[in-house]
Amino acid sequence: MGQYASDGYSGNLKSNRRSNSFIGRRTSDLLIWVPSVLFLLFIGIPLIAVFYNLDATKIAVELRNPEIISALDLGLVTSLLATFVSFIFGVPTAYLLATRKFIGKPVFDAILDVPIVLPPAVAGLALLLAFAPRGLLGPELRQIGIILPGSTLAVVLSQFFVASPFILRSSKAAFESLDKKIIDSARLLNPSRLGVFFTITLPLAANGVLAGLVMTWARAMGEFGATLMFAGNLPGVTQTMPLAIYMLMAEDPLASNVLSAILVITSFSILIIFRLLGRGKSVQYYDQA
Repeated sequence: MGQYASDGYSGNLKSNRRSNSFIGRRTSDLLIWVPSVLFLLFIGIPLIAVFYNLDATKIAVELRNPEIISALDLGLVTSLLATFVSFIFGVPTAYLLATRKFIGKPVFDAILDVPIVLPPAVAGLALLLAFAPRGLLGPELRQIGIILPGSTLAVVLSQFFVASPFILRSSKAAFESLDKKIIDSARLLNPSRLGVFFTITLPLAANGVLAGLVMTWARAMGEFGATLMFAGNLPGVTQTMPLAIYMLMAEDPLASNVLSAILVITSFSILIIFRLLGRGKSVQYYDQA
């Protein structure tokens, strides 16, 4: 009799444990899924709203709008130039930080990261205080006939300032992830450090560098605050797509909507490309950020 009572108690205990375990899993799932779905909706609904009132006819008409064409052309040209300049300066600097030890390296590295966390308006003001005619370097630039604020070059510099850390970080992570034995073996065969860099190191780090280029271009295309503060908002000269969206909101909401849709599609496409390039170890910096 006592054995049956014991078996019954044990069975009830196991049943209660299974029930509690099931309830615990359901509660855990709810605590994970509910905020996740709400988060997805919060991000997704505004993106859907951008396309809600658009159709192919409206888009085709607005794409003939001179203001939209001008902003598109200027944005593409300046962002590509900013990305190219970022590549020229960012990749060698990334290689330096990844492979060399020197006094002040942490401070050097931290300074180059500042534009990532700096508010865009502050970035624009800093550029203005540095390069405006009455700024820190402005008088010297004016003596050789260069006035940056209000010029297309100022747009490129603004985009370069805020976007260059992306290629720097991605390239640095790519160089740090390389197998040092491969590089050392290449140096035995080719004593030229520059030759090894271009034939072995850079090709091996290509995924990280390309991912950084993609993100740099995306950031440059979307730059608003620093460009507005430093370059101004002159149609055909400094008015990029984000600035045109801001100005057209009151004058032509449909044109503003079309430009926004173009930027959303561009941004989404860039993220897809970035994720495809980032499957390797070379862009872990962003996966961990």
